[in-house]
Amino acid sequence: EAQNPERSPHRKAGPCALRGMRSADVVDARSEGARLAAAVSLLLAAAKTRDHIVDRDKAYGRKLVAVGAGHMADRWDAAGARTGSALGFDASVLRKAVERQARLEAVGGLGLLELTEPTETAVAAAFAHTAVLAGKPHNVEALGEAGRFFGRLAHLIDAVEDLEEDRARGVYNPLLATGTDLAEARRYCEDALHGLRLAIADLDLEDRRLVKALLDREIGRSVDRVFAAYPGGPPGSHGPGPQGPYGPSYQDPYGRQPGHPAGHPPHTPMGPGSPGGGDWSGGGGGFGGFGGGHGRPRRPGFPIPCFADTLVGCTCGLYQPKWSKYRDKSCSGRCWCTRNGNCCECCDSCDCCDC
Repeated sequence: EAQNPERSPHRKAGPCALRGMRSADVVDARSEGARLAAAVSLLLAAAKTRDHIVDRDKAYGRKLVAVGAGHMADRWDAAGARTGSALGFDASVLRKAVERQARLEAVGGLGLLELTEPTETAVAAAFAHTAVLAGKPHNVEALGEAGRFFGRLAHLIDAVEDLEEDRARGVYNPLLATGTDLAEARRYCEDALHGLRLAIADLDLEDRRLVKALLDREIGRSVDRVFAAYPGGPPGSHGPGPQGPYGPSYQDPYGRQPGHPAGHPPHTPMGPGSPGGGDWSGGGGGFGGFGGGHGRPRRPGFPIPCFADTLVGCTCGLYQPKWSKYRDKSCSGRCWCTRNGNCCECCDSCDCCDC
């Protein structure tokens, strides 16, 4: 869409609680960009599920669960391949990357960047194909480069996020396998961020705003977030994460907190198995936490937070429970549209705009 808006048709979505029960203009699911994203997501989700089965992660260690998950992964893989083929995308690039990753991890004695190469190659292929779909083949090279750096960041963030659990369980982790400490891993991430920004700058785009927000600011904040989980680790430099219902690090009104300020650990440690504890490659989702600030009541147990979250969504953030750090903020400080949308001042009138 950023490359060629005309090739990305929109439609009107129905009311949603996270938008204060308002409709919204969204990309049509039948658009080529959305279908490519779906194909890649299915292929990577299938690969990630198989990885969980091999590692016997949690419930995947049970035979019946593993068998069912394996069948589900096969269906996802087939659906992703069909969708990708209809768009001219070769799914074998992703499949071969997954196979190569397993072989590299079995070899041992390799450098960290040698281990991230399959992920880089897979993501580069997906990024580059968007230029083909947008009718801008001159963007293929720059998008491939951006995809390589994005894939490297995804792999490294996943490794850092899973580090302690992998160490405790004796599961393979590229940082442990290569003897890479957190300071060095942070340097690799910063180098990849720099390369990603340079690649983005070379792109021919009709609209840079969303690309810059997602592939620059939010990824930088994700790097800060994952390293900030380790007290005494490398300091953050990209600022706190986003503070609303949209974006890679969602904020939630009842105490989970991935978007905490850089350099400070979260109040409630979150492992890879918890919501928001995953990565771009198919782990836990990006749903994070609305931190309750210092001195605020702790988030109560289920089901109270569910009801509170629903009310927060229906009021566009104007209602905040007592454990939310936004509870004492002004109207504009609580409202998601005003705080994050940068599209209107919802609190200036009773007629909220279509943020």
